[in-house]
Amino acid sequence: MARPFGRGHLIMTEYILYSTLAIFIYMTGLFFIALARQDNSLADIGWGLGFILVTALSFWLEPGSAFRHILVNVLVLAWGIRLAVHILVRSRKRGEDFRYAKWRREWGKGFVLRSYLQVFMLQGLILLFIATPIMLVNHSPEKGVTPLDFCGLAVWLLGFFFETVGDYQLLRFKRDPANQGKIITTGLWKTTRHPNYFGEATMWWGIFLIALSVKSGWTGIISPAIITFMLLRVSGVTMLEKKYAGDRDFAEYARKTSPFFPWFPKK
Repeated sequence: MARPFGRGHLIMTEYILYSTLAIFIYMTGLFFIALARQDNSLADIGWGLGFILVTALSFWLEPGSAFRHILVNVLVLAWGIRLAVHILVRSRKRGEDFRYAKWRREWGKGFVLRSYLQVFMLQGLILLFIATPIMLVNHSPEKGVTPLDFCGLAVWLLGFFFETVGDYQLLRFKRDPANQGKIITTGLWKTTRHPNYFGEATMWWGIFLIALSVKSGWTGIISPAIITFMLLRVSGVTMLEKKYAGDRDFAEYARKTSPFFPWFPKK
């Protein structure tokens, strides 16, 4: 049976609707698995895999062989798999993440509904907005290579380095019993208090730069804008650092170290 969709047969609205339906089904499935396991941390493991789903679907709907199509799909695949595996390894035997455990206590009887809407459905909606430049690139028939493609790749590689190395350094630090109760202040963590968050935001700025080479690519700025705001003000830096309120060691570390953008530590 021939595939019912071909390049040029779908308008962007239809493209988004198919992606929305796929993410709705995907996040609902994750919710029921998390409910059965009593662990909403599954939402974090499923985050990167959700982008792979959108990328694969958008590429299937409008298959392209241009350098830009292949580049974006490979970058998202590499990022999504690495992140999912890292979070899975990190969370083994650790139990539910402290953020979700806190909400489980606070939400009481409304926990199930609020989990579905506020954790899984909201995360799915944010995922779709952040995936905008991926859909723009895969939907576009434009070929050729532009300087923006290589500029975006360079920015993405910088972000991937910070996220991957930062995550590895933190994981290794926490696995050492001698570091129990201590704060990591070495490696990339000496230049920024959150190298992994900086890296994730930077990667999406890289994807956005690549998308600028296609029609209406500028609208993809919603992607890095949202993820940067989320990491700085909502679920990233702000939420995590509340955990260390009143900690003298962390206060001294924060005084010396840039909160997000890498920079030389103060004396």
